[in-house]
Amino acid sequence: MAIKYGRPLESQVRVVPAEPKGAPRADALDLIHRPRRNRRTDWARRMVRENTLSANDLIWPLFLVDGDNVRTPVPSMPGVERISVDQAVRDAERAAALDIPCLALFPYTDPTLRNETGSEALNPENLVCRTVQAIKKAVPDIGILCDVALDPYTSHGHDGLIADGVILNDETVGVLVQQSILQADAGCDIIAPSDMMDGRIGAIRQGLDDAGHDAIQIMAYAAKYASCFYGPFRDAVGSSTTLTGDKRTYQMDFCNSDEALREVELDLEEGADMVMVKPGLPYLDIVRRIKDTFSHPTFVYQVSGEYAMIMAAASNGWLDGEKAMVESLMAFKRAGADGILTYFAPRVAEKLKKGRLF
Repeated sequence: MAIKYGRPLESQVRVVPAEPKGAPRADALDLIHRPRRNRRTDWARRMVRENTLSANDLIWPLFLVDGDNVRTPVPSMPGVERISVDQAVRDAERAAALDIPCLALFPYTDPTLRNETGSEALNPENLVCRTVQAIKKAVPDIGILCDVALDPYTSHGHDGLIADGVILNDETVGVLVQQSILQADAGCDIIAPSDMMDGRIGAIRQGLDDAGHDAIQIMAYAAKYASCFYGPFRDAVGSSTTLTGDKRTYQMDFCNSDEALREVELDLEEGADMVMVKPGLPYLDIVRRIKDTFSHPTFVYQVSGEYAMIMAAASNGWLDGEKAMVESLMAFKRAGADGILTYFAPRVAEKLKKGRLF
C-alpha cells in the first residue's frame, strides 16, 4: 500500500465509478455502417474523393476575328470574346502558364467572305490557318484543335454543301478532307470534324495519311445532337443570322441513345483517335454509355448555352457561379469524360493554380 505522510492514499481520494467512455446514448441507433464518417472532415473527404479535376482535363475554345489588338465581347456569353490573331497568341501564352494543354479555334468569318460553297475554308491564308501558325511560332508546345466543318464559311450557315435544299454528304466530305489537310499543313495537332457527315472520319484519315500527316490526331464529334444549346455559339461565329432551316437531317435526334453508340463505333472503326459528345450536361448518360462500351478517350463539350445559363443565373444572384462552374465540370468527370471543352477553362485553371477548387 502506498503511504504519504503516514496515511494511505485511498483515505484521501474519493473514488467515483466513471461511465464507460463511448457508452451508448439512449437515443443512439444500432449502426455498424455510418457513411458520414468519411465526410466528417475536409481532409477525409479529399482522401476518399472518387473523381478529381485538373488543368489536364481542359480544352479552351477561342473565337477568332480579323484585325489587330481586337477583343470584342460576345453579348450572349459574358466573359467570352472574339479575339484577333495577336490576342489569340496572348491567350495561348496564358493557357501554357496555366497548364491548359490544348486550345480549340473557331473563326468569325467576315460576311463578305461567306458564300454557298464555303470556299474560304480552303484558303491557306484564312483566319484559322494564320492563327495556328502564329500560336505555334510563339507557344510551340501547346496543342491546337481545329474544327472541321463549313458552317463558319457558308452563306446559308450549314455544315455542308447544298443542292435543291438537300445537304450533300459525299460532296461535302471531299471538301472536308481538303480543309483538314490545309489545317494540318498550318500546324494543327488535332482535327475535329463537327459536321456529322457519314464517312468523313475514314476519308479524312486517309487524306491526312496520304498527305504525310499520319501523326495528326482526329477527335470526332461522334455524338453531336441537334440542340438548342448552340445558340450563343452561333452568335459568336456569326452563323445565327445566316442559318436557313435547321440541322436535323445530319445532327442527331436528341431522343436517341443507342444511335450514339453506333455513330461512335463507326468513327472508331474509321480511325478516330478520340470521340466527343456534344452538348454536355443534358447528355451525361451518353458520355457514360460511350465510355463504358468502348473504353476509348472520350471528351465532352460544355457548349455555349450551358455556359450562358450558368453565367446568367450567377449574374442574377440565383446561383453561386464559381460553385456551379466546378460542380458542372465535375459532373462530366463523374460521367466518365477524359476531357472537357469549356469556356470556363481559364477560370478553373486559375483556381487550380492557386490551390484547391473546393
